[in-house]
Amino acid sequence: MKIPTTLKHKPVVVSDNYEQVDGRLAGNTDAKGLSLGLAQWNDRGKVDISAKVWRYTGEKWSRQSEELPLHRVLDLSILICRSLEHFREAYKFEKGYDPQQPVIDRIGLQGDAMSVAVCTDNEKIDEDMKLFSQVLSQDDEMIGERLRVLSRLLKEMGY
Repeated sequence: MKIPTTLKHKPVVVSDNYEQVDGRLAGNTDAKGLSLGLAQWNDRGKVDISAKVWRYTGEKWSRQSEELPLHRVLDLSILICRSLEHFREAYKFEKGYDPQQPVIDRIGLQGDAMSVAVCTDNEKIDEDMKLFSQVLSQDDEMIGERLRVLSRLLKEMGY
């Protein structure tokens, strides 16, 4: 199924077969494609690039398709990587984190720092930390494969 090109987001680079590689949902997902293109929120004279996950309900393209500016996609990647690093060492803490110091890291970006912290406002955080850790463990091979590809590409680009 081809990603539509007549909507507000204008695809430039696409992955039309994303449904075949969508993690545990591969082959049975409504996320049919990914694209990088011209953002739907572009105003006259101002152009932004966005990443989009295209969802298809079986009858029509879904309004639940997500579009994100590229820097947010990268920020999510940073958050994922730092979280994975934390969970590798989480066994050192009784609850998987230090309740007295829930901030895992502050990562410098644009003259400030993005906070990475355990969400202690979540009333079931202790239970959810265990569940999160279990899912990371069960998805380790799938996540690791993507991280290795990302690492290789970043190295090839000189990063």
